[in-house]
Amino acid sequence: MNASRHIATLTKTFLSLSLIVGIAACSAPEETPLVDDTAAIYNTTLTNQELMALIIEPASDILWDSGGWVLDASGYEELYPTTDAGWAYVRAQAAIVVEAGNMLALPGRAEDSDAWMIYSQGLSDAGLRAMNAAAAQDEEEFFQAGAQLYSVCSACHQAYNPDIVSRFAESD
Repeated sequence: MNASRHIATLTKTFLSLSLIVGIAACSAPEETPLVDDTAAIYNTTLTNQELMALIIEPASDILWDSGGWVLDASGYEELYPTTDAGWAYVRAQAAIVVEAGNMLALPGRAEDSDAWMIYSQGLSDAGLRAMNAAAAQDEEEFFQAGAQLYSVCSACHQAYNPDIVSRFAESD
């Protein structure tokens, strides 16, 4: 009888340990980061001036040239896209603006971790607003997104490149 009690106790112990091991195996694994940001390498060969001239300015100009209206000697003209393809095109340009904000925030390209990052995020936010407005073909919202984009660009240029502002000022 002693042997059968001993076997019963061993069996209960074995089952208890098996249960504990099973529960431990099913518990959530410790979270580990998918990407180690400290080891990331970014290609920032383009200078900020090249990024502005080759990517941001052309995409922004397309957005500004595609929203609003003009009244001149030849009459009144709306600038908004008139086809689905036209709206898709300005939406794609807005996506470039979104990602350009991210590019400006990259290590090795960001001028500082304060206002520069706020302006970079503002650029992305304005681009997202324009993307959403283009997807909805919402002219008023698209115009407002262009105004937001202009405000962010002007504020950033005033803070980081005030000489560019005088380039567009009328000379006396």
